[in-house]
Amino acid sequence: MKLAIILAILLATVAGAIAYGRQTRRSATLTDWAVGGRSLGTLVFWFMNAGEVYTTFAVLGISGYAWALGAPAYLAFCSVSLSYAVGYWLMPKIWRAGRTGRLVTQADFFAARYDAPWLGVLTGVVGIASLVIYVQIQLVSLGLIVQLTLDNVVSSEVATVLAGLLMIVFVFAAGVRSAAFAAGVKDVLMVVVVVLLSATVASKVGAASLLDVFGMVEARHPGIGSFPGMDPKSPTTAIWLMTSAINIALGNWVFPHLFQMSYTAHSAKAIRRNAIWQPIYSLAYFFIILLGFAALLANTQPPGSNLNAALLQFVSDKYPAWTVGLLAGTGFLLALAPGSMLLITAGSVFTRNVVQPFKPELSERASLTLSRGSLVFFAVAAVVLSVTQKGSLVKILLDAYAAIGMLAPGVFLGFIWRRTSAIGVLCGLIAGFFALLAPAPARFWASAVPQWEPGLIAMAINAAVVVAASLVTPRPRRAAVALAMQERPMRSDARREVPAVNAA
Repeated sequence: MKLAIILAILLATVAGAIAYGRQTRRSATLTDWAVGGRSLGTLVFWFMNAGEVYTTFAVLGISGYAWALGAPAYLAFCSVSLSYAVGYWLMPKIWRAGRTGRLVTQADFFAARYDAPWLGVLTGVVGIASLVIYVQIQLVSLGLIVQLTLDNVVSSEVATVLAGLLMIVFVFAAGVRSAAFAAGVKDVLMVVVVVLLSATVASKVGAASLLDVFGMVEARHPGIGSFPGMDPKSPTTAIWLMTSAINIALGNWVFPHLFQMSYTAHSAKAIRRNAIWQPIYSLAYFFIILLGFAALLANTQPPGSNLNAALLQFVSDKYPAWTVGLLAGTGFLLALAPGSMLLITAGSVFTRNVVQPFKPELSERASLTLSRGSLVFFAVAAVVLSVTQKGSLVKILLDAYAAIGMLAPGVFLGFIWRRTSAIGVLCGLIAGFFALLAPAPARFWASAVPQWEPGLIAMAINAAVVVAASLVTPRPRRAAVALAMQERPMRSDARREVPAVNAA
């Protein structure tokens, strides 16, 4: 029963995704494969956008964090709401720059805005590295789901390798449109699963109601609902929550796949509508945290005390096989839909911004082939990271945001300050990564401000250096700056907007 439901969900979704994306594949161009012809409407863009918010991290990572620590899982509420407040302002600017400059990747923006192809190469490499870390989140979760599907007859390492192969196969069959279709199916199934589990979870743990679950877990584990959570020595205080949420909000839309996703919308109106309503969608985290607390009340013991597997083990222990199959099938899509977008982005950045500057004669077909081929390498790198580096999904997520946050000053200042220069961005990157990764600064931050998110500290240093260096380096060309610095109101009809932008 369990396996049959999983296969039905996977096969039906993949078939639908392939059919939905067939027009993109027939076009056989890197641009259409990567940004879906810049034509995704409000509804499709909604599911694509939500697909990057509700991943395996949202369901398995946050529920596991609630099971292991308690209140620190509230990070999900804060970070999503703040991210969309930033996105309401930033994403339409990214979309407009993409339309005007016919940009395909995030690194295209850096190369064009700062009139520096070398900066596109550098930021492309940084972006790919961050994406590989992000893919690790999906593979860790997908490996756990593969283990559950196979009744734990394979090791976590073998399960992760199988998960990597599954993701590669899915990505080769998909483009942006196919990923958007899978994200839509995944979102609907996720709501069904969360509602189903939440409606029945109280009876599974001996509680009278959903709210009673919170009361019971607080009585059994005093302090779990306040910071720092169950471990009084944990650095996950209210300060950690605020600094981590701000770091995620500032870095979220700077991720290359979300930057690139902004290019796919057919209008700025579609983007703004999503930014307004998506925070309400984040209320689902209430039920996901509730399920983590319920797993704790049920004395759930995942294999190896792996907090990432707490929800899977709880459902496996307390629910019938068909429910386990529904959760596992949804979990596959929670990993495959965003994972495909991550790898598609990494492949397109590699081809356009790392290879093409040195081989400009590459044809469209050769570029598309190279992009697809490079996905295998990036997926293998993510598998190696997943097997060799263990940790909670939340910890992996924060590491990914710390890395991509080094590009945030170059993006934000590029849109609001004409004086920002390529050399300034380079100096900021050097200073930021030194503050983030060098042993001496890391020890200093841990001692001086132990509750602060290191990525936010490094981002602030990065931004300060960008400003200082830009003041003493030559101004960028006016034509390059015009790509990002647009003050005119935007109209939803893109064909009417482009002449207005050029005229500016």
